[in-house]
Amino acid sequence: MAQEWMDHPAMKHIDPVKLELIKTAAAQTSGKSGNSLAAAMMALISSANREGIRFSPEETSLILEILKEGRSPEEKKQIDSMVSLVMAQMNRRKK
Repeated sequence: MAQEWMDHPAMKHIDPVKLELIKTAAAQTSGKSGNSLAAAMMALISSANREGIRFSPEETSLILEILKEGRSPEEKKQIDSMVSLVMAQMNRRKK
């Protein structure tokens, strides 16, 4: 999976600063799968939050859906599990 996700029509509407962060994360996760891929993307979102850059729930969902395209059902499950875990941790920190 090269960078065909960049051609996804919905990516055209994402803020250029966020897009650069996504590109950086994509380069770092190239060739990774499942848990490591999801962990890297969630780290990107956490890092962006610390910089004051907020990904909307819609943007986060879009990124994850695009990442799951072309993945095996097992990898999709791993990504979903990792995202649920990280989101739960992030929500606990906010309280």
